[in-house]
Amino acid sequence: MEHSEDRVPKYHENSLTLIGAIALGTGVMIGAGIFALTGQMAEMTGVLFPLAFLSAALIVSFSAYSYVKMSNAYPSAGGIGMYLYKAYGSSLPTAFNALLMYFSMVIAQSFLARTFGSYTLQLFDAGDYGIMVPVLGVGLLLAAFLINLSANSLIQSVASFIGFLKIGGILIFGVAGIWVADNIAVDFNQPIPGSGSTLSGFLAATALGILAFKGFTTITNSGSELINPHRNVGRAITISIAFCVVIYTLVGFAVASNLSLSEIIETKNYSLAAAAKPALGDYGLWFTVILAMLATAGGIIASIFAVSRMLAMLTEMKLVPHSHFGMRGSIQKHTLVYTVVLGLILTAFFDLSRIAALGIIFYLIMDIAVHWGILRYLRKDIHANLFILVIAIMLDLLVLGGFLWVKVISDPLVVGVAITGMALIAIVETVFLRKQD
Repeated sequence: MEHSEDRVPKYHENSLTLIGAIALGTGVMIGAGIFALTGQMAEMTGVLFPLAFLSAALIVSFSAYSYVKMSNAYPSAGGIGMYLYKAYGSSLPTAFNALLMYFSMVIAQSFLARTFGSYTLQLFDAGDYGIMVPVLGVGLLLAAFLINLSANSLIQSVASFIGFLKIGGILIFGVAGIWVADNIAVDFNQPIPGSGSTLSGFLAATALGILAFKGFTTITNSGSELINPHRNVGRAITISIAFCVVIYTLVGFAVASNLSLSEIIETKNYSLAAAAKPALGDYGLWFTVILAMLATAGGIIASIFAVSRMLAMLTEMKLVPHSHFGMRGSIQKHTLVYTVVLGLILTAFFDLSRIAALGIIFYLIMDIAVHWGILRYLRKDIHANLFILVIAIMLDLLVLGGFLWVKVISDPLVVGVAITGMALIAIVETVFLRKQD
């Protein structure tokens, strides 16, 4: 017998503190960004990659403005899903873009999981090859799933503890890496192996850098559970981004100071571990690998927590199809299962570079939709600045165009998969929403 009262999403008001929200946001940001993207960005733009991180931070600062304004006006467990609903109503643009955000976050979890596997293998001098990378990633996802079945207080405690550890650890790595380097000057004139247009490569690297910051959006899903959400959601977003700007800048220059460009690219999936060994020896390598394991684990826990609640809210709003598949319990438990299962599939069958590419394409399209929705429908209601919104849209379009250009040339398959995925989402949602009328 189905217990319908158990199907209602349950949110515990005032169960998350400001510090807990910051830990959740930085947990996703640091875990996804600095450990695996450094090498991929260097592959696209050479030793300019530290500047690409700063360029990404600038773009994210403009983008974050929209989310801060919306969170101050409409704090909700639905986060971006609710923001899109406020702009577009119960329509295809809301459902389509909300699902793009959902899938980009699931993709980010898979990215974290494979990064965990790549770094863990460095303890055994195993390189970045073999089936063990996805196996370790799948194991981490399952562990994160079990933690997310527990109470919010435990999730917050685990995420906060790991968050503080990795922030401190990454700062130590960055400062120590620069301190022991023979020369912290970076030769920005080094050629980029296999490069085409320097400008398009830099724009593509900047797009990947945005992936390192986009974890701040997970904070928006805490609106129904965060203490004083009208004030603290925006504060948590701002503080999290500021933390990561400092951390990414330090680490980027530390890596560039201790590895040659070819070495960074060769070890792109575990470049921080590779940089730690010449800078700090075996102890530095072990320290960095353990730090990466903690960071990616914390990032996955935080991301699953946020994205499953976002999907639950979309389900409650009747914007996405839902099936219990015979499962008992609340909608939140179901969306948690769906989120982890999708992450397991991606982790098992996609490599890091393609996972990152899909994630940033989906995210930037959704991000543009959020800014446009505010500009077109909500600007006066939430007192948003027209100039900032227009700049945010233009910057997103610029880096998205550069990234797509590079990928069409180097890996057209991933662009095809992204287009096919978006077409399927649009078709399924069109049929579903018509049945709801």
